[in-house]
Amino acid sequence: MKVVLLKDLKGKGKKGDIIEINNGYAMNYLIPQGIAKAGTASNLNEANQAKQAQAYHDEQNRLQAIEIKGKLEKIQLNIKVKCGATGKVFGSVTNKEISEELTKIGFNIDKKKIVTDAIKTIGLFEINIKLHPTVTAKLKVEISNAE
Repeated sequence: MKVVLLKDLKGKGKKGDIIEINNGYAMNYLIPQGIAKAGTASNLNEANQAKQAQAYHDEQNRLQAIEIKGKLEKIQLNIKVKCGATGKVFGSVTNKEISEELTKIGFNIDKKKIVTDAIKTIGLFEINIKLHPTVTAKLKVEISNAE
């Protein structure tokens, strides 16, 4: 029997997948528990349309991420911090501070998407930003002394 999964089912499939399953398992467990719905023509068509819509939205998000990547790679971010005579930063420059500086110049990028270790010295650094699972931008960040 074909069913459309309404929730992820370990070992069988993810939400929205169409799977072939035993009649008894489907009728006695999956459908009554709300984990799946019967694979009627309309349900199968609805599931296929939902997958196509999801694929379209994923592609649009990827294209938008590529556009943002192009803009990010053209700029160099300058962050001024207090540091000692040897060039060692008091504290460190974190993802949060980089995210805040990007917000000031018009990029709304979550700090969780910025991939870097804490920066503890002055200088020029190249930081990766995961904009999409397949798109990673490289941002140049210059850390300088604020006197």
